[in-house]
Amino acid sequence: MDAELFPRERAEIAPGAVHVPGWLDEDRQRALLAACRDWARPPAGLRTVRTPGGGTMTARQVCLGWHWYPYAYARTVVDGDGSPVKPFPDWLGELGRRAVADALGPRATDPAPYDIALINFYDGDARMGMHRDADERSPAPVVSLSLGDTCVFRFGNTATRTRPYTDVELRSGDLFVFGGPARLAYHGVPRVRPGSAPPWLGLTGRLNVTLRVSGLTGGDGEERIMGDSPS
Repeated sequence: MDAELFPRERAEIAPGAVHVPGWLDEDRQRALLAACRDWARPPAGLRTVRTPGGGTMTARQVCLGWHWYPYAYARTVVDGDGSPVKPFPDWLGELGRRAVADALGPRATDPAPYDIALINFYDGDARMGMHRDADERSPAPVVSLSLGDTCVFRFGNTATRTRPYTDVELRSGDLFVFGGPARLAYHGVPRVRPGSAPPWLGLTGRLNVTLRVSGLTGGDGEERIMGDSPS
């Protein structure tokens, strides 16, 4: 009840990790959702990600700029239909830079442009295990934008998938940025709350748009194998 009576305040969850509630207004949420629906269409559209051990991720994914698959990047959907990955739009990169400046301050922005988007779709049963976003060469902050259903976002530490961690409620329009000492912290989504999306958005489920700076400079076939990041 208190969460509804009083405005949610921005919070530093850990050094370098900041939650900004309601960062995207209604118009920007609608525009981003429309773009996500375009990106999700084939070719190189929304897919189920299969892990090296033979399992599947419950959140489905589409990529822009560079295609992520466990645990590498490529210019084509090598674990799907083989199509070239969809381009990363300049306006999305500008949104990422503005998000970092608003959350962490102008000095935290990286001179390299954002060039990767991983867009994950969660239905009511989807989850994301604890992992690190460790497949990029750049240490630039990760930008996470939420649309649709509310989720519990578990933000941990850099040493282990277990405690200590902090559970944060991410609602539609919320921004979460993590960089600096928190850049390689383990994090995940243990729960989505079905039916909690704002009715005016017209989305059943949750979309998470994650922006990153790759640090990759090679040609069309370059890949990087490094870590364990599924989101």
